[in-house]
Amino acid sequence: MDKWFNVGKIVNTHGVRGEVRVISRTDFPEERYELGNTLYLFSSLQEEPLPLVVKSHRRHKNFDLLTFEGFDNISQVEPFKGSLLKVPEEQLSELEEGEFYFHEIIGCHVITIDGQEIGIVKEILSTGANDVWVVKGNGNKEHLIPFIDDVVKEVNIDDKQIIIEPMEGLLQ
Repeated sequence: MDKWFNVGKIVNTHGVRGEVRVISRTDFPEERYELGNTLYLFSSLQEEPLPLVVKSHRRHKNFDLLTFEGFDNISQVEPFKGSLLKVPEEQLSELEEGEFYFHEIIGCHVITIDGQEIGIVKEILSTGANDVWVVKGNGNKEHLIPFIDDVVKEVNIDDKQIIIEPMEGLLQ
């Protein structure tokens, strides 16, 4: 059985020529939505994932707009609304040292260099300059941890543990 990774959700159609509006959940949209790449549609309307080949990709406001080969009008893509776009594990590319996929970071325990437990990474925000990890701590308190060398000292994916050296005021 393949392990699948969510790369986006189709939330609506866009125009009449088969374009769909996607809320992206991928770490690398420019690579994932590259022309000719295959994404797999997971829908409640079908048992098996439907392979879709990316025909075009562009950004519009906060969305990725995609068209797929063989789907040229709105009536063909209308049933895709609410469906997830996924890729199998073998489509994940090797990353450089110090780079991580979102699914590897989410769920990791965050600890200071002094051994203080901060919480668990629940979400990752892409801000442009650097990613920010949303860490849920005791009492549902949220901490925003920037993924920068000055703060993040060690990431151990195997042990699901991240060691940070908080800057002054970071954990207030």
